[in-house]
Amino acid sequence: MARAATRYVCQACGGVSSRWQGQCADCQAWNTIQAEAAPAATPFAAKHSLAGGGRKFAMASLADDVVLPERLSTGIGELDRALGGAVGGPAKGSGGLVPGSVILIGGDPGIGKSTLLLQAAGRMARDGHAVAYVSGEEAADQVRLRARRLGLAKADVQLASETSVRDILTTLGSGKPPALLVIDSIQTMHSDTLEGAPGTVSQVRASAQELIRYAKTTGCALILVGHVTKDGQLAGPRVLEHMVDTVLYFEGERSHQYRILRPVKNRFGGTDEIGVFAMGAEGLEEVSNPSSLFLTDRDSAVTGAVVFPAMEGTRPVLCEIQALVVKVPSGATPRRAVVGWDSGRLAMLLAVLEARCGLGFGTHEVYLNVAGGLKVQDPAADLAVAAALVSALTDRPLPADCVAFGEVALSGELRPAGLATLRLKEAAKLGFASAFAPKGTASGALRVETLPTLAALVDRLAPDLD
Repeated sequence: MARAATRYVCQACGGVSSRWQGQCADCQAWNTIQAEAAPAATPFAAKHSLAGGGRKFAMASLADDVVLPERLSTGIGELDRALGGAVGGPAKGSGGLVPGSVILIGGDPGIGKSTLLLQAAGRMARDGHAVAYVSGEEAADQVRLRARRLGLAKADVQLASETSVRDILTTLGSGKPPALLVIDSIQTMHSDTLEGAPGTVSQVRASAQELIRYAKTTGCALILVGHVTKDGQLAGPRVLEHMVDTVLYFEGERSHQYRILRPVKNRFGGTDEIGVFAMGAEGLEEVSNPSSLFLTDRDSAVTGAVVFPAMEGTRPVLCEIQALVVKVPSGATPRRAVVGWDSGRLAMLLAVLEARCGLGFGTHEVYLNVAGGLKVQDPAADLAVAAALVSALTDRPLPADCVAFGEVALSGELRPAGLATLRLKEAAKLGFASAFAPKGTASGALRVETLPTLAALVDRLAPDLD
């Protein structure tokens, strides 16, 4: 009997090599290459023939009418918001699952992915939809115990603990397709069309392809749970993210109760909305006012603390940016530590403060933190961060009822921030009375002090500073 050919595949990027090596030549990852059985060779004539016995298919016109699919609500408003609304339409009130769509959700272990999906499956079942939940990581009794804790013990969810894709599709094909199929997780699935252990690049790709074909053929909405690497990226082949319609990341810190569901790809909606949850004793609870999670309760002004009205999609979220500036002994190398913000942008902002405003941070250690564990990516946070740094350096607090937002240019000028009206309305709703903002920002819900440059902010906070 001929010996099966072997190839070596990187489990991080899917790169193939003819021999084992410690480092992948494509993605430079270490100790990620594993031996796999090579697929059977295809004859050259069959592979390159232009008339290989394929079937003729009909071509459609780009001008044909398109009927927007009717979405299925998951019963969880924040999850529907993250999934987005109809293409070209608003996300609010019209979000949910598109029949036949495939969603990939990833997150750290224990962050609450299975809990969220079990809650969604239970609520959809209560609304009369057929739902199937297949777990490859837990026994059926373990899932039932979680369902009881979540108050979903009587939900009519079809439950199975199985890892064979062929058996799953055979079982589902014997009856009416469910409206929702949850696979937890794709790394535990195994396709018998290929050799190799579950979780390898070839197995993940083949298993996902068979499940996606089932979803597209039957119109069943499919949700795949994906593992993540230590770098926070989805494990397995990168092509998996291209195969699915929507990619969601479930983010959060174990030390904080909040969780954020953030879309990074969505063929049926936008990627500018987020879902916010709080982990409680009875599972994940929707958070209607996310600002309450990220603001620190304080009655008086605090040095180095500035409230920033961030925009997460179309939703304003107020958070507190905290800075600490400490002078170091002569000759010591000062540290720069950042939590929740881009460290490269902090270095740029410190350079602008030194070059354009004459402030010296070279002999000081700088610590920056976004309270509550929120990760801020909004460029309008520049002004709030700069105000916190100046306040910490000069030991002069901003007013406790003041917010700040605006983008800082390398020239030191302040650029307008988008959706300023929504930011100001959210700040006014939570009791703030004034704001520092770039020139041109209109006053509305509260009093706005406009600033043309970053130097004007320094003069405003420390007018007697040399």
